[in-house]
Amino acid sequence: MATGIHLPDHNETIDLQQQVFRLQALLEASRQVHATIREEDVLESVLRIVVRELEMAGAAFPNTGLVYGEGVEPSRETEAGPADVNGTTGNCSPAALPRFPLKDRDGKQMTELVVAAPEGRELTIYESDFLEGLALQAAVALENARNHKRNVDFARVQQDLDAARNIQRSLLPQHLPEIEGYSVGYKSATCYEVGGDYLDIVELADGSILMAVADVAGKGLASAIMSTSFRAAFRALVINGAPLEEIAKRMNQHQWQEGEEARRRYVTAIFLKLYPDHGEIEVVNAGHNPGFVIHPDGSQCQFESSGTPLGLIPGMTYTSERCPFPAGSRLLFYTDGLTEAFRGDEEFGPERLMENFSKCNSRNADGILDALWTAIQSFVEGGPQGDDMTALVLCRMAGGHPASVESRA
Repeated sequence: MATGIHLPDHNETIDLQQQVFRLQALLEASRQVHATIREEDVLESVLRIVVRELEMAGAAFPNTGLVYGEGVEPSRETEAGPADVNGTTGNCSPAALPRFPLKDRDGKQMTELVVAAPEGRELTIYESDFLEGLALQAAVALENARNHKRNVDFARVQQDLDAARNIQRSLLPQHLPEIEGYSVGYKSATCYEVGGDYLDIVELADGSILMAVADVAGKGLASAIMSTSFRAAFRALVINGAPLEEIAKRMNQHQWQEGEEARRRYVTAIFLKLYPDHGEIEVVNAGHNPGFVIHPDGSQCQFESSGTPLGLIPGMTYTSERCPFPAGSRLLFYTDGLTEAFRGDEEFGPERLMENFSKCNSRNADGILDALWTAIQSFVEGGPQGDDMTALVLCRMAGGHPASVESRA
């Protein structure tokens, strides 16, 4: 026999065989635990392994309502204790029983396994080692199950938001009226999947055109839902032929009567009625940003607010302003997402917006909108969009040019 080679004796051979058996048992237990991606199934699988394979009297995950076998109370938060996995009810407090924590990768405890040995005896070294290994594998499986559930929930929410975004985009004007001698267009970009900006253009029976730009307080899904409600009420009033001042008054009352949440989600709005044959516009501003008009001689005017935002104070009344809109004039309505675009701590601001609008060489709505968006994007230098951005541009073409209609969301 070669020198230096040690052959195991009978007892050592038995120990090695037992270690191999333990590893095989733990491997099989690990396979069972990782065979599911549901959190409750993972925990139930662990309890069955502890009782059936390791032959413990019982096991539980306290405060989850899950227990298997006897001798362990699942939770002290209920009066009688919930039913366990195999239909029995625990009867002993887990305070003095062996506990094996299940921790995530950051070391934070997710839950803990409590085990009751048969006849209240202490666990053997083998049993403790097995349970520690099982707890480690169960922790990995449990964290994977929770991550999977989060991913599934996120995918479901994202799917719903994508559907909501498509619906909201479909509620923007899809077919704008062709107005002889005018160019009208809009552009809208939400900060998130959906937003609280609202824009509408409606052709009335008398040949006038009613336009609205509104901004619901806040951003995201709640504001988007409110803007949809606002649209329904606005369209109903327009169809009934209400005057512009009356529309603002009744929209304010409608928003107020919708309840406390609607009042918190008040709406700033600016309404415009265009009389194309007369070359005149009528405007009501309800707590919104000023509307800009530039005349062909370079003179400018602004339509300031004549009252509070809609839904803020009940019984509010509003006044309209009329203004000539001769050939060569152009108008801009916008939401504050344009002026509140930031570069660091500096905002784009209404002055810079007005400057770019007044100096734009384009004479149609499409070109002006492109120029404004380009100026804002250049200013923020690739920074994230912080708010919904919506703008409406109306131009009266000089020299009898045909109508030009633009719409881009």
